[in-house]
Amino acid sequence: MRNVVTNTILLLIILSVGFSYGQNKKSPKAAASNQVDDLNIDIKYSSPSVRGRTVWGDLVPYDKVWRTGADNATTIEFNKPVTVNGQALGAGKYAFFTIPGKDEWVVIFNNNPDQWGAYKYDQKQDALRIKVKPMEVPMQESMKFEVSKTGLITLSWEKKAVQVQVKQSKPGQ
Repeated sequence: MRNVVTNTILLLIILSVGFSYGQNKKSPKAAASNQVDDLNIDIKYSSPSVRGRTVWGDLVPYDKVWRTGADNATTIEFNKPVTVNGQALGAGKYAFFTIPGKDEWVVIFNNNPDQWGAYKYDQKQDALRIKVKPMEVPMQESMKFEVSKTGLITLSWEKKAVQVQVKQSKPGQ
């Protein structure tokens, strides 16, 4: 009986430590979403923090594909066909990658949403690529996505932000 009690206590301790570890993760899971008329925009990501590091050009190298977050690839899902900065993209779930540059970023919607990081990223799976200009913004400790009621998606982290405009496609687009 004593061994059963001891083993039960040890199991509870192990489970509580594991649960606490998952809750104190350095890059917690996050989401951003909004509805624009009958278009749903849903983004799921892990949110890394600056924690005193140099982000752009160091932690996140310039001119290389980045998972745009931490852990699993960030995903973005649309329930209707859309245009992104005027370019057509079908309804569905996509991996959201970026290629940060000093003066220009590439925003990528990839057909393989179930990836760990960008280790198996395949450019042949890209559904759409958009070029955008980064903006200087006030310090943002944790990476954050925001989706406005007009469909403007903003990604901000450290002192940079990029935006893309999403609109529901009209028939014939």
